[in-house]
Amino acid sequence: MSQEEAATGTTTADENAQDGEQKQDTAADSPEQRRQEAWAARRALIAHAPDFVSTLINRDQFGQTGGHHYGDTIYHFGGRADAPRSLSGPIPKTDVDMLAAVFQDGPSFQDALTRLRTDRLVFLSGGHETGRRSAALMLLHRLGVDRMRSLDPHTSVSALPDQLDSPDGYLLCDLAISRNRPLQEPHLLALREQLERTGARLVITVEPSAALGDIPSVRWEAPSAEDILRSHVTQATGEAAWTKLCGLTPVKDFLTQQHRPREIERFAQRLVALHRGEIDEERLAAYGETAVAAQVTRWLTGEKPELRDKAFLISLAVFDKAPYAVTAELSDSLFARLQKIEDPAVLPRIPVFGSSREERLRLARAAGYIDTQVTEWGPLEGQYVAAFREERTARILLEEVWNLHPSARPALVEWIHRLAEDRRPLVRTRAASAAARLAHADLPSAMAHFIEPWAEARNPNSWLTAANALTMAQLLSVPTILQILHHWCTDEHDSRRWTAIRAFGLLGPVHHEAALAALLDAIHQRHQRHRDDVDRDDEDAEDLEEEALQFAEALQLLLLAVREPVLTALAERLHDRAVRAHALFAFLQACEQHEDDNDRPLVLDWYAQALANDDTETARYLTSFWQEALSDRGRTAWALRILRGWVLKADHDPASESALASLLPALVAAPPNHRRVSHLLRTVRHSDREPSPAAERLLTRIS
Repeated sequence: MSQEEAATGTTTADENAQDGEQKQDTAADSPEQRRQEAWAARRALIAHAPDFVSTLINRDQFGQTGGHHYGDTIYHFGGRADAPRSLSGPIPKTDVDMLAAVFQDGPSFQDALTRLRTDRLVFLSGGHETGRRSAALMLLHRLGVDRMRSLDPHTSVSALPDQLDSPDGYLLCDLAISRNRPLQEPHLLALREQLERTGARLVITVEPSAALGDIPSVRWEAPSAEDILRSHVTQATGEAAWTKLCGLTPVKDFLTQQHRPREIERFAQRLVALHRGEIDEERLAAYGETAVAAQVTRWLTGEKPELRDKAFLISLAVFDKAPYAVTAELSDSLFARLQKIEDPAVLPRIPVFGSSREERLRLARAAGYIDTQVTEWGPLEGQYVAAFREERTARILLEEVWNLHPSARPALVEWIHRLAEDRRPLVRTRAASAAARLAHADLPSAMAHFIEPWAEARNPNSWLTAANALTMAQLLSVPTILQILHHWCTDEHDSRRWTAIRAFGLLGPVHHEAALAALLDAIHQRHQRHRDDVDRDDEDAEDLEEEALQFAEALQLLLLAVREPVLTALAERLHDRAVRAHALFAFLQACEQHEDDNDRPLVLDWYAQALANDDTETARYLTSFWQEALSDRGRTAWALRILRGWVLKADHDPASESALASLLPALVAAPPNHRRVSHLLRTVRHSDREPSPAAERLLTRIS
């Protein structure tokens, strides 16, 4: 494909951008922007992809802020309404006694107990599924309350005192308080007056986001998972058994993740079953993934969390261990698309300042921490990153959305395509990783929705995204990926061929034999076709040049990532006319790459390591490549430019000079190469026209 065609494709893609979003700057369509250099693209993939690529080297309210709103709001006009009937029910004493046997105090439990004892009323603020209801019951139990009643959470604040009509302990879970429905001081005074009159005590649990204003509350924090698990297990087995059980690998793995108290209780039941010989360790270990899958199902199928928070969960599955701000920003875009499917008549409403980062992460069972983000301009420190505490959550969540909720597919497909068009490498790479995850769940659909459209697009950036997706799909062991790549590598479709060639280059470290075999097959096949085609015009010549660049970039990636096996295979094929030009091209491209930390040339450092390790074969092959490059009429000038850069680098890097001191004498065995290198060393200058001290010393070595 010609560069002009690629540029036209980019313009067309921009003109069809979704949702009428602003077109990208035309400067992004320049050749430098369109085609990312291969080694830099590989680095970007490793830097921005999820962890599995390392093998390659709760609720936000709409219309109200915080709290809950249940059912209808009833307005009464006229005279005083009749007192409502009691809307409470007794809590079974057996349930309380069973809970008391295993309950563990949290860090703030004693504070809440003191306040309940003194004021007869305490507001317990905490997130869902943190055990706050159990804590409320135990607060009443510790004060010796025999009878407890549960109040209807829909009870209005003004009607609440009328429900406290006996000297019992009362529990009201999830009181609906918001800025539109606040709890004011007269309400609080009326509650305390009634509690004093009847001798009752009341514990109210609320969301952390509830609008309590100046009303004091206690923030409930659950005890550690180990304390909860230990309490449940020792209740059934005794302390001695726990000492042995807590050292088991499945138990240690379970405790490293975040779990609800109810899930810990279920795991404890299985651990007790293991102790009794009813199950084995394999079944115990399997519970971890079962618990994650059950949690994902609750997230996606329950009324809570709301759709916007579900979109955030999906976005976090794609951007796990990425900056929180990026995850939240792009989740709103997904929410708008999901809302359009769920209720097209309702425009999505996104509260600009209505989301609490901490509450969203708590809902997602995710952790936030400060980390360094890799960018094109260097490391960026101090980035707030979000990650699921349970590493399996992202995979299970994406696969369940894709396979079990197909109504969400149109929105998800459109969203991921939008991510692939983003200007940020992180976002584009995560679009590719999401496609790879979905390919693992359903390969035909992922190929049809993502990978094939990207590979057949007119924009080279889309080809790279397809290559990255196929690379990561293979790393996830998706079947038939290598066959697809081999077929595309020899395909007549230019962009598919480029995609497969780049993917094989990226897969070199883990599949170098299959990658190299496919690339060499494709090179020989294309060489034979070009020999048979004697009538070529200028456009064909341009396509040939682009094709050569594709093969060379893939071989370069293999050469730098795999090293010795690929170096040997290519060096032994330098006599092969079909392979020679591509191999030399790839080698010189590899020579231009540098290490990130000290800017030392990678190939020169490779040669120095071979000398240090007495690896004469590697040193000999690297030398022979240089000799061939200097002797090749089409590559001589390029090779000398690279050598010039190496010599200038040696002025500031003694290790580079030492390696050149061994390499250059081996290169100048042939008289023509001696003349070329000698002339280079005599004429090399820095940008300020100062001579190179290293060049003078190296010249004496070859004279």
